[in-house]
Amino acid sequence: MRKYGDPKVTARLRARLSLPLIVAPMFLVSGRNLVVASSSNGLVGSIPALNARTTEILDSWIGDIVVSLETAGATAPFAVNLIAHASNTRLDADVDLMVKHKVPIAISSVGAPDRLIDSIHGYGGLVFSDAATVRHAKRAASAGVDGLVLLSAGAGGNTGWLSPFAFLAEVRSFFDGPIALAGGISSGRQIAAAEMMGADFVLMGTTFIATRESDADQAYRDMLIESGADDVVTTEKLTGIPANILRASLERSGFSEGGNHKGFSVNRDAELMKMWRDIWSAGHGVGGVTRIASVRDEVERLTHERAATFRRNQLIAEAY
Repeated sequence: MRKYGDPKVTARLRARLSLPLIVAPMFLVSGRNLVVASSSNGLVGSIPALNARTTEILDSWIGDIVVSLETAGATAPFAVNLIAHASNTRLDADVDLMVKHKVPIAISSVGAPDRLIDSIHGYGGLVFSDAATVRHAKRAASAGVDGLVLLSAGAGGNTGWLSPFAFLAEVRSFFDGPIALAGGISSGRQIAAAEMMGADFVLMGTTFIATRESDADQAYRDMLIESGADDVVTTEKLTGIPANILRASLERSGFSEGGNHKGFSVNRDAELMKMWRDIWSAGHGVGGVTRIASVRDEVERLTHERAATFRRNQLIAEAY
């Protein structure tokens, strides 16, 4: 079987981070403050391009992020998430902004990443692609992406349905480049477990919704703290793509599971904005969200838990 990807990319990226963690790009939640706080604390911060209502606003936001990170002396890169679906009429203009600002990482979602690769690689940037199936992962790898984000069962927002154990093992059989595993991860122990399974990074979102630097409504943060895995439901009725959503926010919004979705389209901006202000996503790891804290506080917690897990595993190995 042909192997795709370059492990040297993984080594170079990990060397710039304090934790092998990408903070997920979350619609209406990830803003400039969360990106800057994340990358300033050694994580890969990210923002969805469509959080900015226009390309002109995105231009300003990316410029602010670049200046803030340079001022802070941050070594960790940041990423912009681009929707590659055919309905995204902004894609070409947003890619031009990536080139203008030399954004370090592009994360492609909901569509083939082909339209991004040459432009991003042209200035030395990296392209990661979301994948919810092995077939999609292989398609993105063969197109020439640098890294993959595996959306396994339990990921918040748009989600996958495969077991992370099976998904990661099968993709690793043909891809040697950086792999970020997503799905229900909220602790340093789980980061360590993902690494031991063969992942290079994790993608973590739900934990960072509850941070002070996110753009989430306070009621959203409170609902996360009050919720557990049983309070997350999976539905395709919102956009036509399986998504994990907090049950309480669906019920409060009068959502009917029997309703008909309209299919995925990023050009229903006003409708999407209203929907996602009232209906809140979360992954299966929501039970691990127990407080409202700063990004720095969460990085310290995750770092301590991950290190303690590796020490414990070393002691167990030495005992045998």
